[in-house]
Amino acid sequence: MRIFNIFVLSIFTILLTACYTPPKIQVTQDLSGNYVLDPAHTSIVWKIKHAGLSNYTARFDTVSGILNFDPKNPQNSEVNISIDPSSVNTGDADFDHTIGQGRQYFNAPQYPHITFISTDITITGGDNTGLIIGDLSFRGVTKQITLNVTFNGVGKSFGHKGKTLGFSAITQFNRSDFGLSYRLNFGINDEITLFIETEFNENFNG
Repeated sequence: MRIFNIFVLSIFTILLTACYTPPKIQVTQDLSGNYVLDPAHTSIVWKIKHAGLSNYTARFDTVSGILNFDPKNPQNSEVNISIDPSSVNTGDADFDHTIGQGRQYFNAPQYPHITFISTDITITGGDNTGLIIGDLSFRGVTKQITLNVTFNGVGKSFGHKGKTLGFSAITQFNRSDFGLSYRLNFGINDEITLFIETEFNENFNG
C-alpha cells in the first residue's frame, strides 16, 4: 500500500509540474489583447489609521473589470474596474452593513458602484513598473488618482485556456475629496491607502 501511495503521489506531482508554467516578466507584442479580471485571484484591500491605535484594514469582495492591453504602446492600454461598495468586508457583518449602506459612509443604495477608468498609462522602469492615471468615481464624486503598478508576469492560471497577466498596485488619496468626512475630528484619518493584487485572464468572448 505504501508503495502504491508513493506511486500515486509521484504521478500527481508530475501532472502538476507539467501544468505549471513559471510567470515570464518580459513584455512582448503577443500579450496584446483583451483580458477580463479574475475575481477569484483579485484582492482590493484598504487601510486607514484608526485613532492612532492601528492601521485598520478591510477589503471588497465583489470586483469586476476589463483590461485592453497594448504592451508596446502602454498609453493605448485601457483599464476599467467596478467595485460593489456593499461588498465591503471588515470581518464584522454588522459593521459591514453600516459602512456599506450608511449615508455617512459608502452609501451603496445611492451610489451602487465604485469605478476606476484609466486615462493615461506610462512606463517608469524597465518593462514591469508604471503609473496608471485614471478617474476614480466614489460617492458621486470623480477625482483623478494615480496607481503605482508592478507587472508581475504572464503565465497560466488553472482552469483558463489562455494567458493570464498578474499585477500589483498601490495608491493613496484623501477620503474627504469624495465627501467622506465622517469622524475626521475623532481621529479617523483622512488618507486612504489601497493595495491591489489582481490577475486578468485572456478574454475569448470579445
